[in-house]
Amino acid sequence: MIRFKVKKDGKCYLGFCCKGHAGYAAYGSDIVCAAVSMLVINTVNAIERFTDCQMQVSDDEKSGSVTVDFPQGTDEQAALLMDALLLGIKSVEEQYGSSHVRLEE
Repeated sequence: MIRFKVKKDGKCYLGFCCKGHAGYAAYGSDIVCAAVSMLVINTVNAIERFTDCQMQVSDDEKSGSVTVDFPQGTDEQAALLMDALLLGIKSVEEQYGSSHVRLEE
């Protein structure tokens, strides 16, 4: 199962951690894992390119984890991108079930 944990202070995001494998299908064919990965990667890239928000990113391909920390919190633009990420994660969880993806806010 993919566990997606968000750290917030009010409307300001402090970071998130996405860890695990969906287990929806065999490695290389898992559309749930691919969807979550694409959402996370796109959000990190968008925050980096379109905002001035500072972030620290670490990942471990073997365990399937990505951790992002916002040392000074998020600005308005980065918060909007994070809101969109959570909307996507919630949609995947609703469509494929919390046994594959679980959002923890």
